[in-house]
Amino acid sequence: MPIPDFQTLMLPVLRLADAGEIKVADAVGRIADEFALTDQEREELLPSGRQAKIANRVHWSVTYLVKSGLVERPRRGYFAITPKGKSVLSSPPERIDIAFLSQFDGFDEFRTKANEDHPAEVEPTQDLAAGTPEERVEAAFEDLNAALREELLERILVMHPTAFEKLIVDLMLGMGYGANGSGERLGRTSDGGIDGVINEDVLGLDIIHLQAKRYATGNSIGVEKIREFAGALDERGATKGVFVTTSHFAPAAIQYAQRSPKRLILIDGEELTRLLVKYGVAVRGYRILELKKVDTDYFDEAEG
Repeated sequence: MPIPDFQTLMLPVLRLADAGEIKVADAVGRIADEFALTDQEREELLPSGRQAKIANRVHWSVTYLVKSGLVERPRRGYFAITPKGKSVLSSPPERIDIAFLSQFDGFDEFRTKANEDHPAEVEPTQDLAAGTPEERVEAAFEDLNAALREELLERILVMHPTAFEKLIVDLMLGMGYGANGSGERLGRTSDGGIDGVINEDVLGLDIIHLQAKRYATGNSIGVEKIREFAGALDERGATKGVFVTTSHFAPAAIQYAQRSPKRLILIDGEELTRLLVKYGVAVRGYRILELKKVDTDYFDEAEG
């Protein structure tokens, strides 16, 4: 089954607290057992890769229950039910969610303040609205990046061919290839289809050869183009090549590159835009949102 959203977990989390004070980390395991999550589901991470999704959702369920007054934090890392929480469980609803918690004093103020501090950048979908704050932020970030990559590809498709070849050289340099920034666009008819070279060492003893082809997204690069590229490498006595396209590669082309004794790397349009964004080539930052959390070490030292 899919991992339950954090609102679905609120009632089970409250029931756990009713049995006595419980450590949040233990609650994560108990909830995972209750919903019969697989090992893979228990280990599934948020897009940031910094926390397990189920742990994040349990933590936020606890936070929202605390803000509504149904549970409290008697000490760091633990939570326990309050008399108000026990009253709710004496006649339990079918589900506890944000709408249910809105009846309790202070909860709506908490939600309003949270929304003012972190305004939405995009219109949330129904699934996104059910996510934890981290999931909503990360999903919005992914949506913005997807739109950015789509715009990048549109602009690349109308670039002048020489500008596109230079873009690929700049990307390779931006990724850290090329000794002392040593790279050159070629792209002349006498260069046998090689559009650029990257020197991996200062003396140019190890060279990566580049070929860049702009195709509409619906057209694929067939195996014959990869064979031609491999032949151009042979003529230069080269063993390393990167073939970049704005479209995609046919399965036979991918198989040929994988079987080739040369080091042939194929980068399609989707991977190209991903790399441009990741390494900051042809894009620039325009806004930084810094998320902070409590420095528990500070308070531990203060208490000591």
